[in-house]
Amino acid sequence: MKLNQKFTLVILLLVMAPLFIFSSIIFKNMEDNAVQQLCTDTQGQARDTYNTLQKTVELCNMSTQTFLNDQGLQEFLERLKRGDEISTMEYLEFDRENIAMLERMVNSNPYLYQICVYAYNNDFPEMMPILYHQNRMESLPWAKDYESGSWQFNYPDSVQSNATMNASSHLMSLVSTMRDDSGEEIGVVEVAVAMDEIFPWVFDSDSENWACFVSDNGTVYQVGDGEAQEKWTSMADEILDHAEPENGQSVIHTQIAGENMVLAVQPVKELSGTYIQATSIQGRMDAIWRQENLLSVMLVGIFVLLSLIINALVKALLKKFYETLRVIREVQKGNLNVRVENNGQDEMGELGNQIDKMLDRIQELIRENIDREVLIKNTQVKALQNQINAHFIYNVLESVKMMAEIDEEYEISDAVTALGELLRYSMKWVSGNVLIRQEIEYIKNYIVLMNLRYDFTITLSVKIPEYIYEQEILKMSLQPIVENAIVHGIEEQDEDATIYIKVVEYGEYYDIEITDSGVGMNQVQLDLLYKKLSGEVEVSGGSGNGIGLKNVQDRIHMEFGERYGLHFAAKEGCYTKVSVRLPVTAKSGAKPVEVCEETY
Repeated sequence: MKLNQKFTLVILLLVMAPLFIFSSIIFKNMEDNAVQQLCTDTQGQARDTYNTLQKTVELCNMSTQTFLNDQGLQEFLERLKRGDEISTMEYLEFDRENIAMLERMVNSNPYLYQICVYAYNNDFPEMMPILYHQNRMESLPWAKDYESGSWQFNYPDSVQSNATMNASSHLMSLVSTMRDDSGEEIGVVEVAVAMDEIFPWVFDSDSENWACFVSDNGTVYQVGDGEAQEKWTSMADEILDHAEPENGQSVIHTQIAGENMVLAVQPVKELSGTYIQATSIQGRMDAIWRQENLLSVMLVGIFVLLSLIINALVKALLKKFYETLRVIREVQKGNLNVRVENNGQDEMGELGNQIDKMLDRIQELIRENIDREVLIKNTQVKALQNQINAHFIYNVLESVKMMAEIDEEYEISDAVTALGELLRYSMKWVSGNVLIRQEIEYIKNYIVLMNLRYDFTITLSVKIPEYIYEQEILKMSLQPIVENAIVHGIEEQDEDATIYIKVVEYGEYYDIEITDSGVGMNQVQLDLLYKKLSGEVEVSGGSGNGIGLKNVQDRIHMEFGERYGLHFAAKEGCYTKVSVRLPVTAKSGAKPVEVCEETY
């Protein structure tokens, strides 16, 4: 792609990509909000239905108990069942005092549709709308297999249908058997309410809303007709599969027959069933998707228009760029005298000016670099002339040693030998690590020279397994510890002392323990030393400040990892022990069991 095309594409991506992402997020939030709002509304409707239902159930229970506990009604039903002769005056008095009171109670509550009492007698004058013959109950659909205290659902009013124009076709009732004091049945009390008032959504379904009541025995009560009802009837089984009742009310967002649905599930323990309300949100989702598609088309149009405009602008801006590119190509060929012409005041003009300045600076740096190279060559020649050959030092020490042996000054000869070995080890360049054997030899020579310095004697005791001698260690990592032991532990007490070096093995790693019989340290000094090694307390050059130990610690961490390094133990006036934890680096089959123990 050409540069102007790349610029155009990048600019469009930077502008349009956030727009597409932002619009997608907005519409996703709109969908989520629509679903959430509908879930809230459906849940609220189901809750309102359930609250109304609870009040109705409580009212029916109270009304039933009122009728069952009415002593006058109980005695009258007993007389009717026995077939006692009842005079007209008794009928009139019972109707005026008992039936009228019960009728007022029914009429005073708008939730009650009717309360019917069916006597076990068909030969007495009925007292509407309360007391009826037994054969009227037998015409009801629940009469054959009802249980006392059970609820009956969705049956028409066949008792008062001829007496009223507004007879309900969908009743639900609490049916209870009325008994005398001996427990014999004397009648049946039916407390009925209109289902379309208790379950309004069951009887008022449309293309978007539908509801049903499912009893625990699996019977589904749904009412409606027309195309909307046919649609919901075809989906009823799938809705019931999704609407599993839980503990308490639940709201479910799902897809049924390709439609987005919200289901509100409300267990109704009082009626031994479950109320289910379904609402389709497919229409709302389709409207949101149409808006999203329309916006996408608009964004694509804007994308095409912007691409044409941006491409034209980028081409105009890149004219100066190509002039600058021509100069750079000339410089690549080695021509540093070329310059960018016709620089303007915009960014591309500033780029040309800076390239010109850069070329001027390059020519100046080239001249300075040539002068510097000449100076460096001269310096190197002088350094070579002043360099002292290290072999000269070793030869001189060897001559001194021979002179001491000739004069039988063997102590001086041993000291010169130790010094020579020490210098050879210190000055020898080693790119990697050294063996522990080499580091211990260096410490031995160091102890020999230290014993020349003091009036007291320092004894070195080494107890190391033979195979540990072949393990790798950082060069000059044990010597600073031995030096600290002499300077800060042994020198202060000014008497004979011993430095013990031994190895404790732990499988994949081992500890080199360096212990001196010096003045030791207290807990405060130990804490300070740990802080210096961890960097909490800053250390600087000088004796006694722990910089040598910190350098050893840092080098071990860099070489082997943070789990390895230095650890300390001490007792004031007794000893100081430094443990150097290191990994086993040399794998050489079975480890020899012998331990090499030496004293110097």
